[in-house]
Amino acid sequence: MSGQPLFILAEDSTRTRGNDAQSSNIAAGRAIAEAVRTTLGPRGMDKLLVDSSGNVVITNDGATILSEMDIEHPAAEMLVDLAQAQEEEVGDGTTTAAVLGGQLLAKAESLLEDDVHPTAIVEGYRAAADVALETIESLELDDDVDDDLLRAVATSSMTGKGTGGITVDALAALVVDAIGHVTTEEGDVERDDVHVFTKVGGSAGDTELVPGIVLDEERVHDEMPREVTDAAVAILDVDLDAKEASGDVEYRIDSPEALQKVMDAEDSERRAVAKTIVDAGIDVVVCTDDVDDQVAALLADEGVLVFEKLSSDDARAVARATGSKRLGSIDDLDADDFGHVDRISVRTFGDDELAFVEGGAAADAVTLFVRGGTEHVVDELERALDDALDVVAVAAETGAVVPGAGATEVAIADAIRDASARITGRQQLAAEAFADAVEVLPRTLAENAGMDPIDVLVDLRAFHEHGDVLGVVVDGESTTVADPLEYGVVDPAAVKTEAIAAATEAATMIVRIDDIIAAN
Repeated sequence: MSGQPLFILAEDSTRTRGNDAQSSNIAAGRAIAEAVRTTLGPRGMDKLLVDSSGNVVITNDGATILSEMDIEHPAAEMLVDLAQAQEEEVGDGTTTAAVLGGQLLAKAESLLEDDVHPTAIVEGYRAAADVALETIESLELDDDVDDDLLRAVATSSMTGKGTGGITVDALAALVVDAIGHVTTEEGDVERDDVHVFTKVGGSAGDTELVPGIVLDEERVHDEMPREVTDAAVAILDVDLDAKEASGDVEYRIDSPEALQKVMDAEDSERRAVAKTIVDAGIDVVVCTDDVDDQVAALLADEGVLVFEKLSSDDARAVARATGSKRLGSIDDLDADDFGHVDRISVRTFGDDELAFVEGGAAADAVTLFVRGGTEHVVDELERALDDALDVVAVAAETGAVVPGAGATEVAIADAIRDASARITGRQQLAAEAFADAVEVLPRTLAENAGMDPIDVLVDLRAFHEHGDVLGVVVDGESTTVADPLEYGVVDPAAVKTEAIAAATEAATMIVRIDDIIAAN
């Protein structure tokens, strides 16, 4: 090439290599971890997030915080993906996973500065992660996961999150009851059958469990009944009105008598529509299309309750809850196509009406009807309940729970340090760094609770050496180092294993990157 440079990348591309690339990625990952670290635990702080449109979100949920942040750095996005994966798999532990991933990167940075090769770090981290997973399994409680233990799991998940004044114990009882409704005889949990419906107004203490579904729908006519019991339900995907001509047809009316005949014909057809529904024995009509005012009035006179313009999702939910088929015509209506409910009631909340569909023939679905004084309160309460429902479902299905409050993490760190003596080469340094990273979690719990993190960690280590698995327990207004099992602080083992596995995978992937090529 006669000494001329060979250009491969476009002129506007940027490239960062070697130590600079590693430092950039690690710094981005650590920044993400620090952004959510102060929210960890029952005494964690909240974040106020404002988007470009001025919408405000107040939360201490790690997944919500990271999803609302406008993040551009590719390595930082990997930790965001880590938190989202944790949320999708087990529903909780997102902050734990993000903080652990950031700390693994921070420890890796120190190792890189000491000339430990990234491959040795990756191998050491993976060996330590294997020990961590074995330790979690060894800490699983031998007790059967009954309702009391599930309530403890729910309480541990929601403690410290915005619950709008209602006691966490009351919410935990509702969560366990909801999961119990959707648990099959084989022990499988149909988590998708538990819905959370929020309504601003009232207090959080008004939150209740509805054995069915709640719809944001009003009656088509004010004279329709507000409550129907032992009702046959039909879901119609058709307009309830006089039929329109299928083609481009014009009617020529040359006299008042002719106009009256047309009007009488339409009136007769609408009456026929209403009569068809009444004669079929339908008590409640759920319509995805429009309902003519005259048809609605005729049905109201017969005591039929009608809802119109339901979304496809709501219609599907009603079909699942009632066992009804969705019908595209009112011709040849058959009772076998109808659903059944014990009760449909319409309640008024301020200026709005909501429909409560309870006790359907196929009523596997239940709804947590959440109240709160403001939009921010009900939103945060919804997030807390969603997390609690997920972890209780996981605990019920797996039957495996471990001590919470940082006790499991202390045991993991101790086990890794014992096992590191059997790891050869510089991988041993990485394994010990992994143990230090895991211990940041109980330290953070102590720090967020206003305790001295170093003193607490020393105490936890000392107790563990004597065979006591203790943690940082918040009891009312006080915080102490105690046995979390005595205070009912437990977590599903799956939350811990998923956090360890996901954080290790993300950290090792980032550490192995030594070249960043970006196109502008």
